[in-house]
Amino acid sequence: MRVAPTQTTVHDHVALAEIELCGELMIAASAADGERLSADLIDEVLNVIPEGRGRSAAPR
Repeated sequence: MRVAPTQTTVHDHVALAEIELCGELMIAASAADGERLSADLIDEVLNVIPEGRGRSAAPR
């Protein structure tokens, strides 16, 4: 008797996104001149806009 192999594929989209972001940080770190990445550069690599920046507050 022969049993056909089963292929199980599980996609954890959150984990895959986190791995991709870690990879982007590693690439940026390897290309950086200093020992550490600045907070601004990390935000840029991760495509993050810190609170209070990037949005202009329009008066009402």
